Amino acid sequence: MKKWFRDKNTGFLDNRGGPDILVSKRDLVDCQFLKVGAIVEFECHPGEKGLVAKKVKLVSRHKSAGDVKGKKKEFRFGVMT
Repeated sequence: MKKWFRDKNTGFLDNRGGPDILVSKRDLVDCQFLKVGAIVEFECHPGEKGLVAKKVKLVSRHKSAGDVKGKKKEFRFGVMT
């Protein structure tokens, strides 16, 4: 999760160098909002203004910097951090 706007109920997922992916509260599964650093799984669809995430599920909450420092993150298709 890159950024969440609680007042707009939308946010953006980081796309590792590509265009950010828009996510809306209505597309969240079993949660009301996301925090920066959350790891999610989702379906990605083209939208009118770019990529849109659908069926967004929280995989894990943000890990502290000490948890991932010095460790290489595993790349998994469809999982954004």
